[in-house]
Amino acid sequence: MPDDQNNQKTRKRKVQPENPEPIADKPKPIRKNVRRKKEPTEALEASPKKPRRSRKVDAKTNSEILQGLQDIDLADLKNLDDDKAAALLRLIAQIEAEKNKGDSDSEDEEDNKPQIPDILPILPLKDTVVYPLTVFPLAVGQERSIRLIEEVVGIGGDRLVGLVAQKNIEQEQAGPDDSFKIGTVALVHKLLKVPDGSIRLAVQGIEKIEVLEYIQTEPYLKARIRIIQDVEETGVEVEALMRNSITLFQRLVSLVPQIPDELLMAAINIEQPRQLAYLIGTSVRMDLEQRQEILETVNVREKLEKLNAFLTKELEVLELGRKIQSQVQEELNKSQREYFLREQLKALQKELGEEDPQVAEINQLRETLQKSHIPAEGRREAERELDRLSRLPPAAAEYGVIKTYLDWLVSLPWNKTTENALDIIKARQTLDEDHYDLEKVKERILEYLAVRKLRLERQKAAQAVAEAVPSESLAEDDPTHRPPTFEEVHHYTGPREPILCFVGPPGVGKTSLGQSIARALGRKFTRMSLGGMRDEAEIRGHRRTYIGAMPGRIIQALRRAESSDPVFMLDEVDKIGMDYRGDPSSALLEVLDPEQNSDFRDHYLDVPFDLSKVMFIATANLLDPIPAPLRDRMEILTLSGYTEDEKVKIAFNYLIPKMLKANALTEEDAVFEEAAVHRLVREYTREAGVRNLEREIATVLRKVARTVAEGNTEKTLINEAKVTELLGKQRYFYDVAERTQQPGVATGLAVTEVGGDILFIEATRMPGSKNLMVTGQLGDVMRESVQAALSYVRSRATHLGIEPAFFEKNDIHIHIPAGAIPKDGPSAGITITTAIVSLLTGRSVHGDIAMTGEITLRGKVLPIGGVKEKVLAARRAGLKTVILPKMNERDLDDLTPELRQEITFVLVDNIDEVLEAALNKPGEHNLPLNGVDLEPIKNGKEDNEVVTKPKSRKKQ
Repeated sequence: MPDDQNNQKTRKRKVQPENPEPIADKPKPIRKNVRRKKEPTEALEASPKKPRRSRKVDAKTNSEILQGLQDIDLADLKNLDDDKAAALLRLIAQIEAEKNKGDSDSEDEEDNKPQIPDILPILPLKDTVVYPLTVFPLAVGQERSIRLIEEVVGIGGDRLVGLVAQKNIEQEQAGPDDSFKIGTVALVHKLLKVPDGSIRLAVQGIEKIEVLEYIQTEPYLKARIRIIQDVEETGVEVEALMRNSITLFQRLVSLVPQIPDELLMAAINIEQPRQLAYLIGTSVRMDLEQRQEILETVNVREKLEKLNAFLTKELEVLELGRKIQSQVQEELNKSQREYFLREQLKALQKELGEEDPQVAEINQLRETLQKSHIPAEGRREAERELDRLSRLPPAAAEYGVIKTYLDWLVSLPWNKTTENALDIIKARQTLDEDHYDLEKVKERILEYLAVRKLRLERQKAAQAVAEAVPSESLAEDDPTHRPPTFEEVHHYTGPREPILCFVGPPGVGKTSLGQSIARALGRKFTRMSLGGMRDEAEIRGHRRTYIGAMPGRIIQALRRAESSDPVFMLDEVDKIGMDYRGDPSSALLEVLDPEQNSDFRDHYLDVPFDLSKVMFIATANLLDPIPAPLRDRMEILTLSGYTEDEKVKIAFNYLIPKMLKANALTEEDAVFEEAAVHRLVREYTREAGVRNLEREIATVLRKVARTVAEGNTEKTLINEAKVTELLGKQRYFYDVAERTQQPGVATGLAVTEVGGDILFIEATRMPGSKNLMVTGQLGDVMRESVQAALSYVRSRATHLGIEPAFFEKNDIHIHIPAGAIPKDGPSAGITITTAIVSLLTGRSVHGDIAMTGEITLRGKVLPIGGVKEKVLAARRAGLKTVILPKMNERDLDDLTPELRQEITFVLVDNIDEVLEAALNKPGEHNLPLNGVDLEPIKNGKEDNEVVTKPKSRKKQ
């Protein structure tokens, strides 16, 4: 059966020598400070010219070493730590052996050795190799091992036992095949039984043995063995190896405090290389395989070589560990030194009457906190954090976090407003100075100002009356003696700020209108772009538990504005994203809800902040992408775009003066003719706003500025010819009439992110079998409109004059050009139907007509949205007639008188009325933009005959 010399697995330490088995019930280790002795080093470094000192053990020296150790009994070792006790045991036995040898110089060493029989009891050891000529402590706990030891040391026993190492330290019952063949025969010196039933003993290795065969396995192992003699060599090489081993061992002892200095002295006094190798091999930490390899090596010189290689590597590891520990200790000492110096500095400052910088900083924060208008809840939180800050050292990790938090709290504009006296007339003048037209928006702002002004005036009057009333009558209005009012129940503190949303294409002045509103109100202006925002923490902030946490962008913008009632512009609210980090649009619900934003809690601040005084204005290009709950909280104001005449007026009133100043020019250097601006609008831009028009004006004036800089002092007159000269050839053309000359092409109207636009719907046919193909990157709704249009045409084929069998032999392909642009919506239904009927009947569509409207399977035309944007797009394209659903007649009131005068509107209720107004009569020529009929193109050339009488249409 395998033996367990420790009952628990031997602990391995990285930078300590191999420790012997621990004694049971290990007490607290008692460290003895042993002063390092330099005599061994000096002996090793002696000049080689001097006679070599005899390595024979000095009896007087051994007596001095033994003076304090000879009374130590095995039972007393429990007062020492495991490593110290084991080292002392080995040292005692080693010195006793050397002492006996020195006292009996006349006796032969072989006579002192016990007689080793050929058959020995075998004790397997776990993770332990006992060398000859060394002493080692063992712990025996298994029943068979205890019986073996008792018989060996009992009456008639020779106290000899064979010690072999187990191959697998995890195995509890080691058999003949589970142990190494090479081991050591040892003499049991001392024996001690402990209360837990195990035995503690000290063994002294005598000779190396080889297990030839096992002859007994029960009750314990017995085997036939033979003695193996190590081959010892002499010479300079062996002497050098011994000296190098002692030097390396000396360095190791200086690095490992668990190895006593007496063990080093014993190693220095050994003159036999075999004994030196075994002593050092027992004292240092090695793996089981390495220790077994040294034992099995027969040649002593090879033992020393392997031992030297191991000691060199172990020293490198230990020295590197000491270097790392030294660096850590230096950093620790530096921190401690700084702490002591800082405490001394505090004491000196206290003696000199100077204030500690940390205390001064905290006092300044406390003073700022007292002067601020933080609400009660926020003040309590700030004072609590300030008390924590005062108890923390500046080097603490939380110090900076708390200080940053307090800086944010005291720097916010809790009760700071910037609104001046309300002047309705001045506000109207300010809005007119900055923007042309936009009457609906201006009226809404002026209404808000009027209500606010009236409320403030009447509140002051009511307050003056209340002050004149005697105090006795005021007691009757005590809230405790009457039912609560609506304001008290709903915490109503005043009029809610409007939350507006400007919806319109780019360049119509949404953002600049917000700036004008702030100027008219006398408030600060701040803005935040929401385009591409995907993290909810951008709105509500990060919690303070995160590293680098900051308040949300709402709170950050208010601190920059230094006001609690700014005009806050939320740009691109229709372009908010959403991902795994949250939904910012949902976080905006609290911000833009008048019933909730008076108690807005940022995650970082975690105290309520009143946003009800802030006037939020959102901007968007399209209304559909805005989530319905968010859209419901805002008042929608649409900015559709400008007509050509409006753009010309905007150019003369705003853009040209602005660009003259931007390019360092005056009216004495350049002047625009009205016709030139019309040409810029018509031939060089095509947009709902005026952003590109501003760029083109800037381009013209930059070229003029160059001529002025070159020395031209004459005023430059910018007319139509000059525009063409400076900007080059025309960029936009009106080709609607040419594209609709062929049957199967109709002009529709749509609303995009850049405003209204026209789109051409083309239909063609080819031999096939009733297949329908749709191309042009269309959405699902538009594809359904195509299918509905085709179904209607097929159901009314006979009525429309189409051969019913046509669908049996042909395929129809519907295509909407500009395929890179996504398109969707139901408003193209009547346009698709018109294109299909035009294709199948051979009747082309009038060249100056555009149309929009949704169609049903019964041919009913349903109303659509975006009428003004679509009409403006038709006007920009040069179209004269627009077909609209009859239910959209009410939307014509939103158009300017000039636009209603220029465009002919045909209001329809069903598809038959659409086809009647849009398609040419059989044999009738196409109608171009100038209002005259042209002959169809024949063989690629235009006929010279022109019919000058246009088709008359009724104006609505």
